[in-house]
Amino acid sequence: MSAVVSLDTLLRQQKVWKGRTENAPAAAQPTGHLQLDAVLPGGGWPEAALSEILLAAPGAGELQLLWPTLARLTRASERIVLVAPPHIPYPHAWLAAGVDLRWMTVINADEREALWAAEQCLRSGSCAAVLCWPQRIDDRGLRRLQLAAATGQTLGFACRSLREAVNPSPAALRLVVDCHPRQVRVLKSRGALQSSRPVALG
Repeated sequence: MSAVVSLDTLLRQQKVWKGRTENAPAAAQPTGHLQLDAVLPGGGWPEAALSEILLAAPGAGELQLLWPTLARLTRASERIVLVAPPHIPYPHAWLAAGVDLRWMTVINADEREALWAAEQCLRSGSCAAVLCWPQRIDDRGLRRLQLAAATGQTLGFACRSLREAVNPSPAALRLVVDCHPRQVRVLKSRGALQSSRPVALG
């Protein structure tokens, strides 16, 4: 006896791989920075994927880069999660950036537990975006975060040291945030050649 299952059902459950045509951009969510969106495939953050943000030091520009996206998500009543942030989030700054704090969760954990928590949040499908700041993570750990983001259909952001730029990464997107001048450089972007010019941040 055979069971009949519709193709739409299989695609929705991600049981079947659905290819895309060469010219069709991957689904993306706008970053809130028009010049950056213009150089990214699909016009924004790669959906259901891990994006790496490389910084000179934790707190050196990642929030200014991400706040427009996080504000948009929370205004739509979607949950965002910060896993083991390097500094205590200052509520007034987040509110001034337009983030609805009712939809923000902060998880405090040591380094080992933080990676596990980030993976579980990404995989759960109940979060719109998950931010983490892993200090020591290998290629295998990054692949787990990338797979978890794809499984949970979640925006994943790993904020890491600029020193990691020389190492390969499975992340769909890798950006460098420079403070002086305030700009973003694209190191890697799945589905496109890397941008040769830095993008100024307002």
